[in-house]
Order: sequence, then C-alpha cells, then structure tokens
Amino acid sequence: MRFAELVATSAEVGARAGRLDKVGLLADLLGRVSPDEIEIAVAFMSGSPRQGRIGAGWSVIRAASDAPPASSATLDLLDVDSALARTAIASGSGSARTRAEMLRQLFSRATEAERDFLIRLMSGELRQGALEGVLVDAVARASRVSTKSIRRAAMFAGALGPVARAALEEGDSALTRFMLQPFQPVQPMLADSADDVETALAELGEASLEYKLDGARVQVHKAGDEVRVYSRSLRDVTIAVPEIVATARALAPRVLVLDGEAIVLRADRAPHPFQVTMRRFGRRLDVERLRAELPITPFFFDVLLVDDQLLVDEPQSRRVALLDEIVPRDYAVPRLRTSSTDEAVRFTEAAMAVGHEGVMAKSPEGLYAAGRRGSAWLKVKRARTLDLVVLAAEWGHGRRRGMLSNLHLGARDAERGGFVMLGKTFKGMTDEMLAWQTAALLDRELARDRHVVHVRPELVVEIAFNEIQESAQYPGRLALRFARVKRYRSDKAAAESDTFASVQSIYSRMTGLEPPPRISGQ
Repeated sequence: MRFAELVATSAEVGARAGRLDKVGLLADLLGRVSPDEIEIAVAFMSGSPRQGRIGAGWSVIRAASDAPPASSATLDLLDVDSALARTAIASGSGSARTRAEMLRQLFSRATEAERDFLIRLMSGELRQGALEGVLVDAVARASRVSTKSIRRAAMFAGALGPVARAALEEGDSALTRFMLQPFQPVQPMLADSADDVETALAELGEASLEYKLDGARVQVHKAGDEVRVYSRSLRDVTIAVPEIVATARALAPRVLVLDGEAIVLRADRAPHPFQVTMRRFGRRLDVERLRAELPITPFFFDVLLVDDQLLVDEPQSRRVALLDEIVPRDYAVPRLRTSSTDEAVRFTEAAMAVGHEGVMAKSPEGLYAAGRRGSAWLKVKRARTLDLVVLAAEWGHGRRRGMLSNLHLGARDAERGGFVMLGKTFKGMTDEMLAWQTAALLDRELARDRHVVHVRPELVVEIAFNEIQESAQYPGRLALRFARVKRYRSDKAAAESDTFASVQSIYSRMTGLEPPPRISGQ
C-alpha cells in the first residue's frame, strides 16, 4: 500500500467526530493492506512506529526535515517501516548524525503531508483519534471476529499488531494461541485518576487502597527455577535486577506471573526518587556495583497466574487474597480495604508521610484489564504547582498545526537575573487556551526559527508536576517530571513568578539531596 493512503486515512479519521465513522475508516484501511503491512498499519495508526522508540530526538528530526519534500507520493508502507527500522538500530560514534541522514533520505522521498505525519509519529504527537479501543473495534470489523476476542487476545499478546494479523489472515481460530503463559508478558493494567481519595471512594464505594509507589513497573514470570522480569514496556530487564529474581525463586508456586513495582529504598525504607531507581535499568550496567550501592526491592500488588490457575478474570479481592498467601509481607504493597472516608484519608496521609506519591483505589470486584485504563483502578496523587514564565513555544502538529503548543518553561533567577529553563510541556491545554496563547505569544515574539518562537518573558503560567528530577539537558540541572498546564496567571507579573532557588529547595525536600551544581557559566 502507498504510504499516502494511510496518511490520508489518518487525516480523515482525525476529522471525524463519531466513533463508528472512525472504526469504519480504519476497518476499510485494514481490509486493503497486505499481510506483511498489517502490523505496520496498526502501529502507525496507534501513534508510534512498530519499532517503538527509534533513538531520534527532536533535534535529529528537525535537522532531517530540512530536506525539500517530494512532489509526488512514491513511498510504500514497507519502505517507511524499513527506513525506521534501520534508523532504530544505528549505533556507535556519530549515530545521531547517521540517524539524521537516514531520516533526511526518508523525508526527501515524502510529500509534505507524509512528512508531517512522520514527524508527528516519531515525536509522539500523532493524535488522529485512532485510540487502541477504536482500532480493536476496527480489527474486529475487518476480520469478522468479535471485539471481545480481539481485545482478550491483544491483552495476552502484549500488542494489537500480531493479533490483527492473525485475525485478518486466519480468523477466530488463530486467536487461541494468544494465551497468558510464562515468559510471554502482557500489557500492564492502567488506572484513571481521581482528584482526591474522597472522590475515589464516592465512585467505587468500598475500595482496596494501596500505597502508590513511584518506582519501575515490573512483571515477574516464573516457571520452576527460571525467572524473568519485564518492564512496563515489556522489555526483558532480568539481568539488571538479580534481587527480584532471587525473591521470585524463593516463592512457593512453581508457576507465577506477578505485577508490581521495583523501587530503591533508603536505609529507613523511605523511597529514593524515581530517577535513582531508574539507574538500575540503565543501558550501561555495572550490576554488582549498582546492587551494592542501590539495592532494589520488589513490591507486588497483583497476581495473574498461579500454577494452573488463570486469574485475570477473577475479582481483585480474590487475586490479592491469593497474593497474600504467596508473597511475604516485606514484598507486598501496604493495603487497606475500607469504605470509610476518615480511614482512607489517614491511609493516604500515611503513604505520603513516608515519601510515596499517593494511593491507588481499586474496586474489589474489578477484573484485570491488561493494557487498558479503566475506572476499576483510580490513582490519587498529590500534585504540586509552580508559577513559571513562558520563554518560548514550538509550533504544533496535526490538530495543533498553526498553534503554538509546546511551552518552554523557566523559573526566575533572583540571584543572576533572567530565567532558568526547567523543561517543556504541551499537556493540559484546551483548544480555547491554545488559540489564546498563540495570539498572546506572537504579540511577544522576539525571534524564531523553523519550529520555535522565542518570546518576551512576560506570561506566567501555573504548572502542575509530580517531581523535580536531575537533568543534564538544562543549565540548571533540574527538570520537572510530568509537567502540565493548569491555568495562566493573568494576576501575576513575571517578577512575581517562582524562583529557581525555590525549585532547588523543593528538589531537596523531595529527595533529601543537595541540588546538583549548575552548568558552569549558566
């Protein structure tokens, strides 16, 4: 199939408001692709390359996009997938330059519309309304297999693409090979959000509350003495976490699949910041040294398989009852089942007092919906906010084309003057806000390049965030994690915004560490 056909379908799906219309367009597309193109089409319409991350950051993509576009559409889906695959495996000295050249060659063969799609695909900003639930329905319609069967198979397969190919090529009978079994990880169940624990209880009634640990999500598979550990993205990380392997081997059942979090704890069992835990999963691992410096502890909160018992269709209360029989208390997430608001509030305060980020509220009757976000699990986290200044903004893509979207955020430097950049965000903005801020920022324009408009530092925006983490990307060596816009502060001038010294203080309180030294000369 010509890549242009998929791009055109993506645009049409994005323009349609009705779910059934979107499903029909996607089903028609899936009915026209060849067997070898099915998984590529599903990945692209889901909003990411089939290879996942291809190692090309925004600077590489921007450098590559300088090539003039093609005047006519000649690319096939297989051409694009092959080019992205080659880009993903580029490594070694000069790999960034190599990736940029590979992408430049791809972009030179792409029309303007195809190039726009590729940029949004690789930067994670492809929002054309083809969410996975819509694609599941489209696969079901195109293959004449029930949506329930497609969804369940995708849950066990860990991805929709292979299931779509099996269903479209072979029909319903082919899906029997997608079953939960050891060493075939499934997508983790996800949670919706609640503003506070009172809201969560009002929605769920009686709830099973658990400490929400800000660690690395892990899925542990065991069969006899063989144990493997998988990350949230289903990557095999066994080699990095021998402590988890030893813990799982010591558990009684011969066959197990457990869901949990791995976290590095301080001597007083308070959690280290997320980025400290993630050092245990780095690309260049000195496992024994890291194990001595940063011992990691697993905390399990769910069990999906025990010997011959498949538990994903059992209620949460049954799953955790079995979990409590299998896992020692030291490796179980603290839990409380209650319908009392007072008890829930006290439990939440206790979780935060020891340094965790909040609680999970789960329906005792809820089933394990792998790979899906649903109201059976609700996360309640303490959101922190800062009033920061907009330093620049990047032009958006797709629905945000023509709008200034990705904000560059700075904290006021009361000691040296100016502002210290803390990161970027395009999250939390309504269409109305996007239109207003585009006009307001263009009124304050100082300079621009192809993608970024630099502005007078006058607009103050309230930013919610989860953490402040160390980052070598910015001169201040600190960056916000999960930043999102709450509102613009028209009542505040830039001179009243939060200072970088305040940001450093928050970092110290959150981590117990001294702020990293700023980059020399900045």
